[in-house]
Amino acid sequence: MSHYEEALSDEKQQELLDKYDPEAGTRKLKGIFRWIAFAGLLSFSLFHLYTGIFGMLTAQLQRSIHLGFALALIFLLFPARKKNRGKELKVAWYDIIFAGISVIVGAYWPIMIDELILRAGSLAELDFIVGLSAILLVLEATRRTVGLPITIISLIFMVYAVFGPYMPSFIAHRGLDLDRLVQTMFFTTEGILGTPLGVSSTFIFLFLLFGSFLIKTGVGQYFNDLSIAIAGRSVGGPAKVAVFSSALQGTISGSSVANVVTSGAFTIPMMKNLGYKKEFAGAVEAASSTGGQLMPPVMGAAAFLMVEFIGGISYWDIAKAAAIPAVLYFTGIWIMTHFEAKRLGLRGLTKEEIPNRKEIFSKLYLLLPIIAVVVLLMSGLSVIRSALWSIVITVVVSAVKKETRIGFKGLVGALVDGARSALGVAAATAAAGIIVGVVTKTGLGLKMANGLLDIAGGALLPTLFLTMIASLILGMGSPTTANYVITSTIAAPAIILLGVPDLSAHLFVFYFGIVADITPPVALAAFAAAAVSGGEPFRTGVESTKLAISAFIIPYMFVLSPELLMIDTTWTQLIWVVFTALIGMLAISAGVIGFWMRKLLWFERIAAVLTGLCLIYPESISDIIGLVSFVGLFAFQVFYKGSRVPKNQTN
Repeated sequence: MSHYEEALSDEKQQELLDKYDPEAGTRKLKGIFRWIAFAGLLSFSLFHLYTGIFGMLTAQLQRSIHLGFALALIFLLFPARKKNRGKELKVAWYDIIFAGISVIVGAYWPIMIDELILRAGSLAELDFIVGLSAILLVLEATRRTVGLPITIISLIFMVYAVFGPYMPSFIAHRGLDLDRLVQTMFFTTEGILGTPLGVSSTFIFLFLLFGSFLIKTGVGQYFNDLSIAIAGRSVGGPAKVAVFSSALQGTISGSSVANVVTSGAFTIPMMKNLGYKKEFAGAVEAASSTGGQLMPPVMGAAAFLMVEFIGGISYWDIAKAAAIPAVLYFTGIWIMTHFEAKRLGLRGLTKEEIPNRKEIFSKLYLLLPIIAVVVLLMSGLSVIRSALWSIVITVVVSAVKKETRIGFKGLVGALVDGARSALGVAAATAAAGIIVGVVTKTGLGLKMANGLLDIAGGALLPTLFLTMIASLILGMGSPTTANYVITSTIAAPAIILLGVPDLSAHLFVFYFGIVADITPPVALAAFAAAAVSGGEPFRTGVESTKLAISAFIIPYMFVLSPELLMIDTTWTQLIWVVFTALIGMLAISAGVIGFWMRKLLWFERIAAVLTGLCLIYPESISDIIGLVSFVGLFAFQVFYKGSRVPKNQTN
């Protein structure tokens, strides 16, 4: 039986994306509007290639043109109602008006820049109308492309900005009148045209374009094939294939839901055929795909935002710091899937079910662009130049074989698809700019940080716990870029006030904002995986959370032990921390699954989890206790026979 036999069709994948990923739910255009949208998307990409090659415009011009393109295209492509996504419909009359106003909003800064500079600090009547229109259009575009959560949060923050004097005393402020709010949001670089949109209009767009060119080479399918060739024949092979392929997909993708649907379309049916339960199969893919957002070099585009938000740090420093935690995360899932397969007595794929390895390994050249971008960034080349050269390298590498070659049609398609993938990011970062603008003007971030510290009594661990809860709530239903902006603006300052390094604090909130995608009750990635597997959504979410237990532990590890992020450490310290963390993960995985070399007794499971926590906690005494306990558990597994041979179960 071929491993592709029960894979989801392209139509079913698109249907699931339309349902669970707001950024994918476009209407099918026809007639003149189809060509207008095509020309707009192509021009959007060409504009960014031009500014990337010949130099960026001033901040206001670069960002406002980027915003104008994005808003106009969103209203042409994304219907107002969710039920109309994926359908062949005419563009509504009001969307034509919205798109036209979006063009005016985008062109206003380039046309009026001299007048706007001369009257800086005061608004003309036309300025006010255009600025207010920009705010309303951004909110509606965000609702259509990203969903309600971040839209509602942005609205709440604007209400807070205007009605500050009437708020509870611990968060009260002088308040902004409507004129000052509009001025801040559209006529400064502290609001909509702020840092988040600035990063979207430079680094993020070009890397999304790079990802689009990579996809045209067929690298997405190649990730699946390569993963099957490497891990398919091992115990519980398809689950490990899901882990491996999702880690690879995460290097170029910016959406955990898209990862689940595209990768899970192949891996989930394989896992079910082998004997994994529906919920577990979906959970493996959901946890792995969500972890893809934590994987350098792209990290769901959040790494580029971190450079700007933290300051004084290079992109390479962030990618390097995130590498070991990401490897630990996937190692934890890998170990759990292995123990679950052993517990159920599941085999790997047979030789007949594995694609031709010689043919697969002959296409390793497809990975060269990803290797190239890492090398270019390591060499100190700017992020923008690294992205541009990586696009060139992708096109050159694709020409090695006819089936991967990107012709003229493929080039145009990559430019159009890259621009389309940037629309949701542009809307989300513009909305995030509203939140950042309010926080900057009102000092809300510091007020909330002090509030968290008061509740936690100024102690580090309680503050970390409260920050974790805040990040999980704030991250629910938000895309990666907006997720990071919100959590880093609202939640991270509390940890930083306690002396935690900025990078550790920002990665801490980023991790928990991301795992909100698999944490019930929202858990969009888990629900998408359940739709693919046919499992019960909430149970799939619970299983996903259990599999991703490492994501709830690793952030505490790198806050308490910054060596994991390669901050002020020696190689000896780093190796020791990673070693204890890995065997700690092994112990926790065995305790959670209930199997190691044999089925664990109830007290062994408790002991295994406690042993893992001791090994993970970065103290010498806890490491010694953990190592002694680990050796004891290992010996007990070897000498106490128990139940070693599980029954072969099928779903």
